[in-house]
Amino acid sequence: MVTVLGSAPSMAPLFVRAALTARGRGGDLPDTRLARRGVTVDPAGVAAYARVCRLPLADALPVTFPHVLAFPLQVALMSDRAFPLALPGLVHVRNRIDVLRPVGQGEALDLEVWAERFAVHPRGATVDLCASASAGGAEVWRGRSTYLARGARAPEGAPPSDVDVAVGELPAGTVRWRVPGDAGRRYARVSGDVNPIHLSALTARAFGFPRAIAHGIWVEARALAALSGRLPGALTVDVGFRKPLLLPSTVTLAAAPADGGWDLAVRGAQNGSDHLVGTVRPL
Repeated sequence: MVTVLGSAPSMAPLFVRAALTARGRGGDLPDTRLARRGVTVDPAGVAAYARVCRLPLADALPVTFPHVLAFPLQVALMSDRAFPLALPGLVHVRNRIDVLRPVGQGEALDLEVWAERFAVHPRGATVDLCASASAGGAEVWRGRSTYLARGARAPEGAPPSDVDVAVGELPAGTVRWRVPGDAGRRYARVSGDVNPIHLSALTARAFGFPRAIAHGIWVEARALAALSGRLPGALTVDVGFRKPLLLPSTVTLAAAPADGGWDLAVRGAQNGSDHLVGTVRPL
């Protein structure tokens, strides 16, 4: 069943509703799909997003930006009482994006989102939130975000989670950047993702984190920004979010050419622990 919405849902009320209805959830994934038709972007919003992620401005949308357009629909899906996992505290552990061709800023996009693959994880359960963007009747972009619900249980007979991304040997990181303490709030303002684990130490501690953690998709976008001008036009980006990136932090980016694209890792500058590992490949 596909439900078409006339506008993007407001995410702050959805997160509140999800928090108030978090207890007592369970069951299997709903078969509901949410959609929007003819979505156009605000150039000022794209520019603000690019500034926060350190991305260059171009005629084509940033690789990760359609995720921003689809994410309110995904939050609406996850905040509904029929969704079996509590949205507050969900942790983004893997993200795959396929750009079938560059998407122009002026194109009208049809968006559709759904949930699938309820799976067993050693620390709980995972679910995939999928999204597709089409222009002129042809798919141009798709994304798959895997979220972990710590301590949750998948249904009997559920498959094992698939959250690992394999990369080749990488050199020491040569790009270094400081991630400020307000990085989560800054990204929330341009993306609308106001999950409390990203906003402050106080709200993050309520979900078991010692400090706020960076949005995984921001870390991904920031890493791709460092490779600007060296990415294929049609590509697949597949990243695993390993250790949460606590705010503030200093990190390094390691990257090496591989199979016409790149292998990469974002690591803690002090201890070398992997926050993100991923691959970029031409389609």
